[in-house]
Amino acid sequence: MADLTTLTLAAARDGIKAKTFSATELTQAHLKAVEQTRALNAFITETPELALKQAAASDAKLAKGEAGALEGLPLGIKDLFCTEGVRTTAASKILSNFVPQYESTITAKLLKAGAVTVGKTNLDEFAMGSSNMTSHFGAVENPWRRAGDNRPLVPGGSSGGSAAAVAARSCLGATGTDTGGSIRQPAAFCGIVGIKPTYGRCSRWGVVAFASSLDQAGPFARTVQDCAILLREMSGFDPKDSTSANIPVPDFEAALTGDIRGLKIGIPKEYRMEGMSAEIDALWQKGIAMLKDAGAEAVEVSLPHTKYALPCYYILAPAEASSNLARYDGVRFGLRAPGSSIEELYENTRAEGFGKEVRRRILIGTYVLSAGYYDAYYRKAQRVRALIAQDFETAFQKVDAILTPTAPSAAFAMGEKSDDPIAMYLNDVFTVTTNLAGLPGISVPAGLSAEGLPLGLQLIGKTFDEAGLLKIAGVLEKQVAFTATPDLGGRA
Repeated sequence: MADLTTLTLAAARDGIKAKTFSATELTQAHLKAVEQTRALNAFITETPELALKQAAASDAKLAKGEAGALEGLPLGIKDLFCTEGVRTTAASKILSNFVPQYESTITAKLLKAGAVTVGKTNLDEFAMGSSNMTSHFGAVENPWRRAGDNRPLVPGGSSGGSAAAVAARSCLGATGTDTGGSIRQPAAFCGIVGIKPTYGRCSRWGVVAFASSLDQAGPFARTVQDCAILLREMSGFDPKDSTSANIPVPDFEAALTGDIRGLKIGIPKEYRMEGMSAEIDALWQKGIAMLKDAGAEAVEVSLPHTKYALPCYYILAPAEASSNLARYDGVRFGLRAPGSSIEELYENTRAEGFGKEVRRRILIGTYVLSAGYYDAYYRKAQRVRALIAQDFETAFQKVDAILTPTAPSAAFAMGEKSDDPIAMYLNDVFTVTTNLAGLPGISVPAGLSAEGLPLGLQLIGKTFDEAGLLKIAGVLEKQVAFTATPDLGGRA
């Protein structure tokens, strides 16, 4: 039998239904891959016993003709999603022993559809980072290497463990969360597909919060079709989430018609930023040409407030983080450090439990929310956010989607930017706008850098038009015909 880990999720689904192999055989192959790629540190908690139990249940359902849409398909779950009876850490010391008594809405939906959980994937602590180097459980390595250079590279963040696991063939797909690019940037760095849906499309209930008005869950997979399959099962209204949108969920897979003739693709002039590498610009021009060849029309659009997006994001996101993370005080759950008074208990617990980047963002957030600075920073950032959303509304009156680079560079080596938080934050320059505006965005692998590393192109869609976005992404994917895979070599 061929290596089952080389299959796409769609091919694995079809193979199981055709009884070419069983759910148990498919799961065993991926559990072996998880073991063989342990050096990447993509998983915080592996769940082989649970996975085999779930696979056996899937085989029983398949025998009865009761298969769900994801029956027997092995997935990785970002360790930000609460999973009943399985440790959920948010990659933080403060939650290192937290075992939820409930299941997040999204993982419950995936389980109901028959998915198999091979483990909880690593991430930047509380999803704060663009490199996956802030995890309490150690950094994740990108499966890719630069040509002739064996230095470990970052997989991107915060969902780097999920992206690395999918790229390394340890699972067919994985969940991620995206607050400022945390699905799309790792997807680009690891040479896979990742989609952030419209804010409200997927429930946030049971997902450990970073910035509640920006966080949105979405899937990683190796193809656009696979992402479409996963997104359909992850989406839907949830009365337990007050921000969940009560709108129908389309058949995203059926939307992949391959026909984009007559569609207009916006090219924002503000994304041609000073200092942009020639390599990234050339990739962007190639993407434009490919969509034109497929029958689409390229239209220049203006998003004039783009230059304010990063400072706006890095005021609003830390402010919300400061509020959300106030619950970790050593009293109700998680780590408790000793203290002779309640104030000392709080201080010691939070100082010991939070890492450097989380502490930095809490301090920034608390500062911008303080009485003397609320109007000068937080309120002004909210106004800028409204203007950024307005820019997109105006642009989408002329175009059906917008094409941009996903990230300003290919994956960088571990430690290359860690001493400069501003340089690290600049990794989100092309992605934060969609979170601020609540729009869907997808990253598709579009080529290799001169050093042999994957580069991604991003498509941004209209509110709740994931179907249209996936259709265009599917055409771009077909035109690019990206088939490169990482050489795990001695690290496997």
